[in-house]
Amino acid sequence: MALFAGKAQRAVGVRGEVCIFITSSSKLRDMNRRYRQKDEPTDILSFSPSPNQTRSAGDLAISGEIAAENAAQLGHSTETELKILILHGLLHLAGYDHESDNGDMQAREAQLRQKLRLPTGLIERTFSVEQRKPSKRSTARKPQGSRR
Repeated sequence: MALFAGKAQRAVGVRGEVCIFITSSSKLRDMNRRYRQKDEPTDILSFSPSPNQTRSAGDLAISGEIAAENAAQLGHSTETELKILILHGLLHLAGYDHESDNGDMQAREAQLRQKLRLPTGLIERTFSVEQRKPSKRSTARKPQGSRR
C-alpha cells in the first residue's frame, strides 16, 4: 500500500509527507463531527497541513470498515478500494474540491485512475445513475487548518 501511495502522490503532484490513517467508522464519524459538523461516518477525510508544517502535505483518515463494505458491494478487493480512497484524498490535498470545481477533480481523478489502473472512482459512483451506489457516500473534503 505504501508503494501505491507514493506512486499516486507523485502522479497527483503532492509534495511532502502524507500520513495515512486507516481506522474504524466510529473514529471517522467522530472526526467528521468534529471537523465538518456532520454526525455521520464517512469513508475518507483529508486534512491540510498547518501553515507551520512545511514538510507535511497533509493527512488522510480512512474508514477501513466502509472501504471493505464498498469493495464487497462493488466487486473488488478492499486493497483496491483503499487505493481509490488514497487517490481521492490526495487530490483533495492537491487543492481539488469536487463540490465546487465544476468537474475538474472528477476529470483529473478519471485520468489518474486510468494511469494507475483503478476502477470507477468516488465522484463517478456518487453521481452516476448507472453505477451501483456504495454503502456510504464519500464526503472527503479538506477541513481547513484542521489536524487530528
